[in-house]
Amino acid sequence: MPAEVVDILSAEDLRRTVTRLASQVVEKAREDLGAIALLGIHTRGIPLAQLLAQQIESLEGLSVPVGALDITFYRDDLDRIGPRTPQQTTIPVDLSGRVVLLVDDVIFSGRTVRSALNAVHDYGRPKAIWLLVLIDRGHRELPIHPDFTGKVLPTARDEVVKVLLQQTDGRDGVELWKPAV
Repeated sequence: MPAEVVDILSAEDLRRTVTRLASQVVEKAREDLGAIALLGIHTRGIPLAQLLAQQIESLEGLSVPVGALDITFYRDDLDRIGPRTPQQTTIPVDLSGRVVLLVDDVIFSGRTVRSALNAVHDYGRPKAIWLLVLIDRGHRELPIHPDFTGKVLPTARDEVVKVLLQQTDGRDGVELWKPAV
């Protein structure tokens, strides 16, 4: 039997959520807004970071640098999740003294974020690092908590959250896949 798929966010819900998150970032950053750099974590964190940057520019008229962060070589769980093909890391500005906003689609155990934190420090010493996630599904294994969360979605460990973005998937939305019983 196929998995049951539950729509969590429609394309319009996702757009409103990104707008709200961008507003929250602007509000928190205040005088540091010009010092922010967004780093999207491969894969869907990158288009999400680009959407946030577009929204911040729309709200504030300020262009925010956006980069891409690959964490493959920083992971401690490759034996569990299997081999990964490294992607390109692109850091558009010196991160030293900046407020780095790490952007990811879903936070689960916290291991991806821990790896991203280690990777960021190879590119400079930021003034601060904030974490923004679209979906927080719980089940943390590490003491990591997002600064900005689009939606808290309690899940079972065997469920899967799929974030769909136009740039990578041809449509926007968030789905919860429940295993067949």
